[in-house]
Amino acid sequence: MELEGGCQMKVVILAGGLGTRLAEETDIIPKPMVEIGGKPILWHIMKYYAYFGFTEFIIALGYKGEIIKNFFMNYHFLSDCFTVNTKSGEIIEHNKIKDDWKVHLVDTGLDTMTGGRIKKLSKWLTDGTFMMTYGDGIINLNLKNLLQFHRVHGKLATVTAVQPLARFGKMVFNGDEVIKFAEKPKIDENWMNGGFFVLEPEVLNYIEGDDTPWEREPLERLTESGQLMAYRHNDFWQCMDNIRDLRYLRKLWNEGKAPWKLWED
Repeated sequence: MELEGGCQMKVVILAGGLGTRLAEETDIIPKPMVEIGGKPILWHIMKYYAYFGFTEFIIALGYKGEIIKNFFMNYHFLSDCFTVNTKSGEIIEHNKIKDDWKVHLVDTGLDTMTGGRIKKLSKWLTDGTFMMTYGDGIINLNLKNLLQFHRVHGKLATVTAVQPLARFGKMVFNGDEVIKFAEKPKIDENWMNGGFFVLEPEVLNYIEGDDTPWEREPLERLTESGQLMAYRHNDFWQCMDNIRDLRYLRKLWNEGKAPWKLWED
């Protein structure tokens, strides 16, 4: 997806956190590399953006960032079938990969907060509107509609507002008789930050430094100045916050019911 003047719109993915609430997986690998259907959730997120034409990514690295670097350094061969001649060193590829992406891998520090990670990418983000998300959540949002909404309102920032599922099932009664049981209904009146943003470069001025969480002072200051708009999305959204979330996402994928899987294999 191009900006005016022919520049490619960039997608920032924050992928540097410790992922402590998913320690079963993240003691060994960074959270964005936890797999769903044999592929890291980071790959799923990127495939989703690419489906809508957004193919230039800036990955903000931190905890175990070298594992993400190695994944992309070897992406071509990990995704392909090839033959190796051990004597000559010749490599023959058999199935060319389809993903035509440009991926910038930027070390933003081990202990840097989310806002600080964005701030450290400043030199990459001066040429216009960019998108930003986290490396642990997935959605079935139409990203082109999100971008159009942002362009129409003309503010500095757009956040996707989502309605999370309740943690436990809901029972409906007729007196003492249970007449309906709904597993994980939506919390109808609560909207929360879904983590899919469209931003203008000026938002970098709202971030103080490395210790600034994006979700606190920057968003609060954007709100106070009337520069934050919400795009309401009342369909599928799921973060991978803990092992229960991971099992749910894997179940959707394994059953062929993943709402974010729009691309063809």
